[in-house]
Amino acid sequence: MRKLLICGLMPILLCMLPVLAAALVLMCIPHKALKYLLDRLVDGTALMEMLILGGGTALFVLQMIMCWRALRWQGSSFDEGADRWLTNLAQAAEWFPMLGLIGTVVGILEAFAEHGSGGAIQPRVIAPAITATGAGLFMALINILPTWVVMLGRDLILSLSGMPSPAEPEPQAKDA
Repeated sequence: MRKLLICGLMPILLCMLPVLAAALVLMCIPHKALKYLLDRLVDGTALMEMLILGGGTALFVLQMIMCWRALRWQGSSFDEGADRWLTNLAQAAEWFPMLGLIGTVVGILEAFAEHGSGGAIQPRVIAPAITATGAGLFMALINILPTWVVMLGRDLILSLSGMPSPAEPEPQAKDA
């Protein structure tokens, strides 16, 4: 029963952590800011944000599948076939802040072009530029979590099951 809980249920619970963390971050975003982004997504004016959020969500789902596979105990070791994929997918998450910055720069340039040479630029004109940065940072944040969960989760599963971790040598039997 203990093995079933640790090796069967624990990977599922650990895989829920990045999803819960993403939900917590979303809950912390002020309602007005989230509504503004959602309105821009619905009316189709947030193309860079759609690219970032769509690509980031697809990457996150793939990583969560690989995370679950990597945390499954195979009797004598973990399924390490997913490790290379997880590493590569986590590296892809580094692109999201850069895409967000590209969206921000383009939005600021667009605001300057729209505004012309007169007076001060109003915050409502610059606001669309900032949403791309926020989307990029959010996607980068949630897409680094699955790899972290696998690293810690494997050690936790091994510790709770009483099995030695790969870093620890197994105790040697003393000769009589």
